[in-house]
Amino acid sequence: MPSPLPVRDGVGATRLHVPLRGGWPTVAAYMVERFFHLDPERLLERFDRGEIVTADGSAVPRDAPLGSVEFVWYYREPAVETRIPFELEILHQDDHLVVVDKPHFLPTTPGGKFLQNSALIRLRNLLDNPDLAPIHRLDRATAGLLMFSSRPATRGAYQLLFENRRVQKVYEAVSALPDGPLPSFPVVYRNHIEKPRSQVRVQVDDAKEPNAETLIELIDSDDRVVHTLLRPHSGKMHQLRVHLAALGIGILNDRFYPELLDDLPDDFDRPLQLLARELHFVDPLSGADRVFTTRRALQEAPGAPVPGDATVSDA
Repeated sequence: MPSPLPVRDGVGATRLHVPLRGGWPTVAAYMVERFFHLDPERLLERFDRGEIVTADGSAVPRDAPLGSVEFVWYYREPAVETRIPFELEILHQDDHLVVVDKPHFLPTTPGGKFLQNSALIRLRNLLDNPDLAPIHRLDRATAGLLMFSSRPATRGAYQLLFENRRVQKVYEAVSALPDGPLPSFPVVYRNHIEKPRSQVRVQVDDAKEPNAETLIELIDSDDRVVHTLLRPHSGKMHQLRVHLAALGIGILNDRFYPELLDDLPDDFDRPLQLLARELHFVDPLSGADRVFTTRRALQEAPGAPVPGDATVSDA
């Protein structure tokens, strides 16, 4: 369903489904209850200013009865954001694709307290292209390669590559040296991962058939850390973090696995030591073999020259 509102400052309007019947006399009353954490009078003033619109772009009045519209659109009003002090680097750009090196701490798409501080919105504003959309995603804590579609007409062809597992993805991770012996590398680790609703972590169910698989190889180790190369065969949420933790070599600075730690402000000196290193696929439009490689490095890797991201400047 197309939005009646244009992209503004790189951000598209939010669409909300409004129930056609229920215990609310008006659309506004439903939204006041739905967004109970917001100041109700401020929300009602947005109706009065014509900022809540229906599918044809017309304003929804404050007294519009429930059932008069099924969908409304509006722009989010996020709290003032603290800028994440790291930049995207554009590695490749053509008529269909943009490939970037994402820094740690920057989310792929807007969500929660992050709006302008997301890779998508920064890139839309940088390239002045409201049609940009991510073809896949990286966790906010993970750095490295991220692909965006430039054109809706060809987006599906690239999305199918990921859906059909025709993209070879390679990651790197750095873990603390375990107290006991290292796993016998290379190792293929499999388990069954599920993401329960309303939980920030995934769960492992050993009673079910594996649905997540990762080939893990050793790059290097010293008396402090283990540096591994990860080749996921599947793409389950937090898969790499879960698999390394299960092997006793949880990723350095991981606040989710093996234990869930308290939610604290970002510590920019301690990024998660996980990096999306390489993407390899056959281009569905041209048939060309395409390989993209990150320019970033993990600061805790053996022999890493300087702490911090390898590249933090705009292209």
